[in-house]
Amino acid sequence: MDSERYKPVFGNGLWKIVKDVMIVAKGTKMETLCDGQQGRFVGEKLENSDWSCTLAPYKSSCSHLASCSSLLRKQVSKMQKELVSVLLSLLLLCHTTTAFSSNHAGVKTETFLSPPFHLKPGSVANKFFFDIPFPKGHIFLKSFDAEVIDEHSNPVPLHETYLHHWVVERYYGLKGPEPVQSDELDLSKIILVTNSGLCKNTLGQYYGLGSETRKTDTWVPDPYGIEVGDPELVPAGYEERWVMNVHAIDTRGVTDRLGCTECRCGLYNVTIDEYGDEIPANYTGGLYCCYDQTQCKLKEGFQSVMKKLFLRYTVKWVDWAPHIVPVKVYILDVTDTGLPPSDEGLNKHSYSSCKVEYEVKECDSEKKMNGDCIDSKIARLTMPHGGYVVYGVAHQHSGGAGSWLYGEDGRLLCDSIPSYGNGAEAGNEANYIVGMSPCYPKPGSVKISDGETVTVVSSYNSTEMHTGVMCLFYILVADEVPVDPLPPPPRNMVCFNFLISGCIEATVKSCALLLIVCLVLIYIISRSFCRTYRMYRYHMKGYEFVAA
Repeated sequence: MDSERYKPVFGNGLWKIVKDVMIVAKGTKMETLCDGQQGRFVGEKLENSDWSCTLAPYKSSCSHLASCSSLLRKQVSKMQKELVSVLLSLLLLCHTTTAFSSNHAGVKTETFLSPPFHLKPGSVANKFFFDIPFPKGHIFLKSFDAEVIDEHSNPVPLHETYLHHWVVERYYGLKGPEPVQSDELDLSKIILVTNSGLCKNTLGQYYGLGSETRKTDTWVPDPYGIEVGDPELVPAGYEERWVMNVHAIDTRGVTDRLGCTECRCGLYNVTIDEYGDEIPANYTGGLYCCYDQTQCKLKEGFQSVMKKLFLRYTVKWVDWAPHIVPVKVYILDVTDTGLPPSDEGLNKHSYSSCKVEYEVKECDSEKKMNGDCIDSKIARLTMPHGGYVVYGVAHQHSGGAGSWLYGEDGRLLCDSIPSYGNGAEAGNEANYIVGMSPCYPKPGSVKISDGETVTVVSSYNSTEMHTGVMCLFYILVADEVPVDPLPPPPRNMVCFNFLISGCIEATVKSCALLLIVCLVLIYIISRSFCRTYRMYRYHMKGYEFVAA
C-alpha cells in the first residue's frame, strides 16, 4: 500500500510523525539475525531513516541492544512530546480564534509609551506630556487602553503605584519647532480641542480612567467611532496633537495607603496648593493636597529605590470611511452644580461649575449596625444636544459602589458598576477598583432629546470617610442611527500551514472538532507505540539483555 497518498491529508509538518506511526503500526521491517537454538543474538536492524540502529552480533551477550532500545525509547518520548505540542498548538489556535472573533476589518492597533516619570516611596507625579505619540491622519478612534509599567515592561500593581488618573486631550499646536513631549509648553500658543461637554473647561479629555484602567472596556461599537484628524477643521499654520496627564502616587512604605491615595492633606503635610494659595481648613483631602512632587508620610526608617515608570497605551482606530457614524464625547460630573464658578477659595482656579471631586462623610453608628452605609450624590444636568447613546462608563475611586444615569422621565439610560480585586497581582489588587462595567445599549434604543435633563447618581460605601472621590460618567452619543445595514463581517478563517494543510472557518464548533481529532490521533498513536514497543521487548526476552 502506497502510504504517500495520505500525505496531502495531514500536511508536511504532521506527515513526518504520521508516516513513522504508520510504519510502526504496520510492523517496521526488522531483519532479525538471532540464533534461537543457541540463545545467541546475532544482529538486528530497524530499517527506518529516523530510527536506524544496527546491532552488531555478539557471541556472549546482547548488551549492545541496550543502546538501540534506549534510542527507541527516546524516539517514542520525542514523538509523544511532538504530539503534545500538536495539541497545545491547536488549543492556542482555538483560543486565539475565540479571542479575535470579535475583531473588525480594517482596525489598526499600535502601542506607545509615555515619557518616563520617576517615583520614590510616598512621592507623587502629576505630569503633563505634550505632543505624545499618536496615530496620524483622518481617522475614527475605536479604543484607548493604558496601564503603568516599569522600565522592564512589567505591569506595576496599584498597591505599589496607585494610578489616580490618566487623561488624553486633543489640541492644535503651531507647526514648526516645539518642545517635544514637554510638560512646560506655553499654553497661550495652543488651541485646546475639548469634547462636547458638559465640563469643557475642566474635563475636556476624550479618554480618561484611573485604577480601573486594566479591566474597563473602552471599545466603541460598530458602526461608530470618535472622529479626529479632519484636516478641514485644523486652523492654518497648526497641526493636531495630543496631550496626556498622568497622576500617580507611590504607596510603598506609607503609613496609610488609603489615605495617601485619597490625598488626605494631613498625610502630605501641605498647607498651600500648587498655585501657592492657602488651603482652607475645611478641605480635608483631594487634588489640591497631592500635586506633583508632594510627599505622603512614610513609616519611620522605610527606604527603597526610585522607580522609573511609563504609561503604556494601546490605541485602536480605523481610517475615515463614509459608512462610519461619528459620536460625540460627553463627560457628566456628579459635582456639576450648573452654576457659574465662584472666585473664592479654591474655586477661583475652576473655570466651570464642575468641581470634579467631593468628600464622603463617615456614616453614623446606627447605619453601621443596620448595614446601611451608602452615600448617594445626585446631579441633574441639561443636555444641550441629544442623540442616541451607544456607550457609557463611569469613573469612581475606592469605596465606589456604582453610578447610574437616568432620563428625564426616570428611565435608566446607562449604569456602571465597579469590580474590586482580591489578590496582589497587577489587575487584581485587593480592595482597589480594578474595573468598571460599561453599558452598550442596543443601537437606537436609548435616545436623549435636545435640552433633556438627565440625572447622574453616584454611590459610595460610607463605612469610613473618603476624600477626593469622583464620579465622572462618560457617554458617547450619535446624532443618528445608521439606516443601511452593515455588510456581514468577513468570516474568520484559520489556516494551517505547518500541522494541517488547508483552512477552516473559525468557530467554536470547528475548534472543538479539531481538538477531538487531535485527541483521537494521540490516543491511536500512543497505543500503536506502546503495542510495538511491548512486542519489541517481548521479542528480546530470554536473551542476555538488561534495559538501561
